[in-house]
Amino acid sequence: MQIAFEIARALSAIAFLFYGIVCLSTSHMKAEFERYGLARFRILVGVLECMGAIGLLVGYFNRPVLVLAAAGLMLTMLLGIATRIRIGDSLVRTLPAIVLLILNAFVLGVAIT
Repeated sequence: MQIAFEIARALSAIAFLFYGIVCLSTSHMKAEFERYGLARFRILVGVLECMGAIGLLVGYFNRPVLVLAAAGLMLTMLLGIATRIRIGDSLVRTLPAIVLLILNAFVLGVAIT
């Protein structure tokens, strides 16, 4: 179980750091947030994703930070899934958020036990 936990934490941290940086720095994500009707939240989401990724890593030394980071990233993905459903995106476009939600639910579940 510990190996799966570490892999899930690492994958999530890498994914959210990548997506956070992309969210903050690319015109593609600027256009996507306009498509979502949430352009004013793009920078906030990018910062939260980067902070969540860092929190997952800080969690190696501080378990409460890990719990907060995983829970926060889960909430971010729940809102992302809701947004995708609201604008009528396909399951394929929604799948990354679903996978990251499940990954962080696993990390959170292991972290609190």
